[in-house]
Amino acid sequence: MAIALKLSDELVEIAKSHAAANQRSVPKQIEHWAWLGKAVEENPDLPVQLIQDTLLVLLCQ
Repeated sequence: MAIALKLSDELVEIAKSHAAANQRSVPKQIEHWAWLGKAVEENPDLPVQLIQDTLLVLLCQ
């Protein structure tokens, strides 16, 4: 289910450069950050890089 969100211009601009570097669309980049942030909050004792690597494997299946 997709919904429209209002995001700050600053966040969208930052996401543009990260999206291009990671070959993602801007919405997919922001979605990636949301998943990563959620996982970090749920697993505060794990290193962020481990969480990020795990998410990449799970989302690419």
